[in-house]
Amino acid sequence: MAPNSRPMKHIDRKDLYTNLEARIQYLHTFLDFSSNDIEALIWGSKYIKQLTPAIVNIVYQKLLQYDITARAFETRSTSYEGPVDPNLTEDSPQILYRKKFLRAYLAKLCSDPSRLEFWEYLDKVGMMHVGRGREHPLHVEYVHIGACLAFIQDTITEALLCHPKLRMDRKIALVKAIGKVIWVQNDLFAKWYVRDGDEFAEEMAAPRVEAEGYLYGKKVLDELEDEPGLVQRPKSSPGVCPFTGVKATSPTPAAGADATNGFATVVAGATTA
Repeated sequence: MAPNSRPMKHIDRKDLYTNLEARIQYLHTFLDFSSNDIEALIWGSKYIKQLTPAIVNIVYQKLLQYDITARAFETRSTSYEGPVDPNLTEDSPQILYRKKFLRAYLAKLCSDPSRLEFWEYLDKVGMMHVGRGREHPLHVEYVHIGACLAFIQDTITEALLCHPKLRMDRKIALVKAIGKVIWVQNDLFAKWYVRDGDEFAEEMAAPRVEAEGYLYGKKVLDELEDEPGLVQRPKSSPGVCPFTGVKATSPTPAAGADATNGFATVVAGATTA
C-alpha cells in the first residue's frame, strides 16, 4: 500500500477565518481529536475538579512573580509600564475574583467538547484578552498567554501522571485529551492576535459585548464553590507543596526549593480507576 493512500482533504482557507465551526473541524481532524478524547475528558472531569483549587493557586503564584503579568490585574493591560502595587497578593480582591473564573474555566475544559458551544466559548476567551467583547477592555499580550497556557498544561500533566490511583492507560488518555483542548484554545487565542486572514475581516462576525462567563446571553460558566474533599491551599512556604489533603509519591523537595516547580504530590482518597 502506498504511504499516502488516503485522499488529500481540501481545506477552504477563507473558512478557517470566517467560519469557526470549519476551523474547529480542521483542528480536530489534524489533531485526531475523537470520541475517545471526549470520553476521557468527561470521565476524568472529577479528577481535574479535585486538582483545580491547587492548580489555580499555583498559576496565580506564577503570574504574581512578574511585574509585567501582575500589572494586568491593576491596569487591565500588560503594555502599561508604570509601577505595580507591591501589596498585590494572592488574597487581594481582584486576584480572588480572577481565581473564581479560572476555576470555572478549568471545569469548562472537561465539560462537553462535542458541542460547538464549548469551542465558541473558548474562542470568546481569546477575544476577551485583546480588548474586545467586554465593557471594560482587557489587553494581555500574546507572549504571556502562550506562556500561561503552557504552564497550566505542564501543571495538569504532572499532577495527573503522579496520581497513584489512576491506571496508566487512563492517565495517558486524559493527558492527551487535555493537551489537545489546550492547544486548540491556544489557536483560538492566536487567531485574535495574528494578522493572518485579514483580507477576510469584513466577513468575520463582529464581537458581541457580554458579561464574562456568558455566550450569546446564556451563562456557560458555573461558579465553582469550594466543595468538601477538594484540595485546599495552605499558606505557601519554600519547600512546602501547595496542596493540602495530598500524599507524596516521591521524596519531599529540599528546603528552599520552589514550591511551584512541579507536583510530586497527588490527591489522596481519589476513587480507584
